[in-house]
Amino acid sequence: MEKVWLEKSYPAGVEFEINPDKYNSLADLFLKYTKLYKDNVAFINMGSSITYQELGQQANDFAAYLQHDLGLVKGDKFAIMIPNLLQYPVALFGALVAGLTVVNVNPLYTPRELQHQLKDSGAKSILILENFAHVLETVIDKTDIERVILTGVGDRLSTIKGAIVNCVLKYVKKQVPAYNLPGAVKFNQTMAKGAKLSFTPVAVNGEDLAFLQYTGGTTGPSKGAMLTHRNLIANVEQSNASTKNVYEIGKEMMVTALPLYHIFALTSNCLCFIPFGGTNLLITNPRDMVGFVKELDKYPFTAITGVNTLFNGLLHTPGFENLDFSTLKLGFAGGMAVQRPVAELWEKVTGTRLLEGYGLTECSPLVTMSPYTQESYNGSIGVPAPSTDVRLIGDDGEEVALGQPGEMWVKGPQVMKGYYNRQDATDEVLKDGWLATGDIATMDENGFFRIVDRKKDMIIVSGFNVFPNEIEEVLVMHNGILEAAAIGVKHDVTGEAVKVFIVKKDPSLSEQDIFAHCNEMLTNYKRPKFIEFMDELPKTNVGKVLRKELRK
Repeated sequence: MEKVWLEKSYPAGVEFEINPDKYNSLADLFLKYTKLYKDNVAFINMGSSITYQELGQQANDFAAYLQHDLGLVKGDKFAIMIPNLLQYPVALFGALVAGLTVVNVNPLYTPRELQHQLKDSGAKSILILENFAHVLETVIDKTDIERVILTGVGDRLSTIKGAIVNCVLKYVKKQVPAYNLPGAVKFNQTMAKGAKLSFTPVAVNGEDLAFLQYTGGTTGPSKGAMLTHRNLIANVEQSNASTKNVYEIGKEMMVTALPLYHIFALTSNCLCFIPFGGTNLLITNPRDMVGFVKELDKYPFTAITGVNTLFNGLLHTPGFENLDFSTLKLGFAGGMAVQRPVAELWEKVTGTRLLEGYGLTECSPLVTMSPYTQESYNGSIGVPAPSTDVRLIGDDGEEVALGQPGEMWVKGPQVMKGYYNRQDATDEVLKDGWLATGDIATMDENGFFRIVDRKKDMIIVSGFNVFPNEIEEVLVMHNGILEAAAIGVKHDVTGEAVKVFIVKKDPSLSEQDIFAHCNEMLTNYKRPKFIEFMDELPKTNVGKVLRKELRK
């Protein structure tokens, strides 16, 4: 497929190719910029902050502890199971500097999910928030975990504030269930001990594994995508090349509400902002939208990443519209399709663009991004990042014609090595260096791609293909609907029929209102035949709607 986007749609000055070998490793990147921007604030959380110099020193101390006290060596797997707290970047970069492979774990995992990931990855040690230690207790003997580090929410806050926060969560709010993990040590104790140890530098290269990043497991047990240091460096360079002339050195603040253990925020927020000497404002609990808005009111933030549901939630939280958006440059959306009503309301309220991109865990994650020169939302996922090839493949295995839908295949330095210990699954998606994404897309004459839907989510009504994203976007155009999701259900006559799940904005909304709206906006075979009202839609930890839960 010809790269028409390079000449037609790239902003002036954006390089067509990047150098994925610019740094030997993520550790090299980290060490360079923690020295260069030593006085800049790197992370803020719950009113406390850490500078680049402090982050560099604390990561070194933690690395020394991992190396000498835990006896971990290059290539060992180290699991991190905490939300957005200052402990996260310290542990993350400490592990990477020590040459370990990081296994990010969702703190909300059930015992079954946690056991699978720890056992599958072979992680030897884990840093876990004490709120979830009781879950680990139930499965630890079925894993390879030998040492446990525990941390409390307030551990890296000031001494007095931290103690109060931990006390309230444990004894007042009862959010720390009892647990029994003999031999576990406290995070702050590891930091104190590590500060007295001498770290021995570890030689890490681009082909070494940086992360075992587990996929969501939407098609079975979650699989660990093997992401190398080179993969992540490439994606950092691709992302930052795509936003050239947007960010200023040392003057940017990124709102990080998506969890850093998720690949989107890990790369786009945490890693990409380091070469700019930027600040990440960590939001620990974005589900508390009122508290989230109050936190935003305190800082001159310049960028924010999120998924459609997060932006929609903010827009419908009292007080958000009154925030000062004068410093905000861009909003970046990914993870799921952005709905036009949400994007247009965002632009109206904030006065800034909401640019959509596309990525997946297996690509570290960025594949495409809307050009920063784009004036408003256009319904596309943008154009491929520098050094990225994309082609669209039809059911016959050949490239489709311009404008026709086909499965997205991706090739570039950001594509994973494969799935950990799953050659069968690797062979299903990696074909001669191309990653078959399972997403159906189209490309226009200027190289802009649009996601039609996931292959597996497509609904077939009387032989016609119906894509849930289209149905959902039409539904939320109704003023009485806050959120909507569509799935296919069995139907005796048409094979499948469309069923929709609705969260009301207007309590008086009726089924007849929805049917009338859809009759006006959709052709007959696309119209919902069944409607179910819900208080909220089931979502992943980053806010993606779980259609598989709705199918149960």
